[in-house]
Amino acid sequence: MVKTNDMPAAMSVANATAPSEAAPSEATKVRAIATLEVFLGGASYGFMATSYKLSYAAGFTSNQVVAGQGWFGLILFAIAFAVSMARGKRWQRVGARSALSLMGLGCITCCTSILYCYAMSVLPVSVALTLLFQFTWIGTVLQIILTRKPPALSQVIAAAVVVVGTVFASGVYKTGIAGYDPLGLACGFGAAISCACFVTFSGRVQAPCSNEQRGMIVCAGVVIASHVVCPDFIVSGVLLDGFAPYAFVCGLFGMTLPVLLFGLGTPHLTPGMSTIMTSAELPAGLLLAMVVLGEPISAVEWLGVAIILAGVCVAQVRLGKRKVTRPPSTD
Repeated sequence: MVKTNDMPAAMSVANATAPSEAAPSEATKVRAIATLEVFLGGASYGFMATSYKLSYAAGFTSNQVVAGQGWFGLILFAIAFAVSMARGKRWQRVGARSALSLMGLGCITCCTSILYCYAMSVLPVSVALTLLFQFTWIGTVLQIILTRKPPALSQVIAAAVVVVGTVFASGVYKTGIAGYDPLGLACGFGAAISCACFVTFSGRVQAPCSNEQRGMIVCAGVVIASHVVCPDFIVSGVLLDGFAPYAFVCGLFGMTLPVLLFGLGTPHLTPGMSTIMTSAELPAGLLLAMVVLGEPISAVEWLGVAIILAGVCVAQVRLGKRKVTRPPSTD
């Protein structure tokens, strides 16, 4: 049996060990849980714009935010792993190749943080969010490149709907992006590319270890990469100057939750579907900016949020169709 890229591993196992009529139901359940995990991982990214702006307002730099985010992500995963060890789990040997692959994921997500932090420091929130949000269609392009297959029609429609909704939800339809810092614009779009790469490769890098251990290794890669832009983070004393609370929030929502949730969910989804589910980042970011920063959201922007959520729903249509039309395995 040849397993296609858009078919979760759980489907193969179910087809091999259970009657054919039970397999689609089990596969649908696995994909539904995976979809929710990736959606929540994307929503956690929505906290980043507000967290970054609050950090800058308190006098801290984008490079300090990047380093603090990586370190606190590592610390939180280390605490989670210590708890799991107390409950009987052990450190698993993952091998040099797997460890380097996981640390490479950390370097990719660190690149996203570096580029996005800088873009957020020189651009309005709406513009930076819009640029980052381009990962929704970039992920579909990556899927085509990696699988050499066209995406499902519903997935293409969903990506287009999400992009249209982004234009309205972000408010860019009123201002455009002309006249803004060119380097900031380039960094914002670069963050979208690296974010799409992180979501895509999270589902392709596997390691024989617990989620907590996996997260520690990924965040170790983040820490190493972050010290390229902020080598004096530990000795600078910035944590004692009031940065620790900001770093904790950035580490929790920018590292721990996305790394954990994407690691759980993306192996069961196609790269394009994963990036579409991550579109929860923009609605969550706008809502938090309204509540915490007091930024007003117009009716048109709420319409954009509704369009984005509609796009997410469109992406699920193919699941229902596949459940009915997919023939049972002949293995």
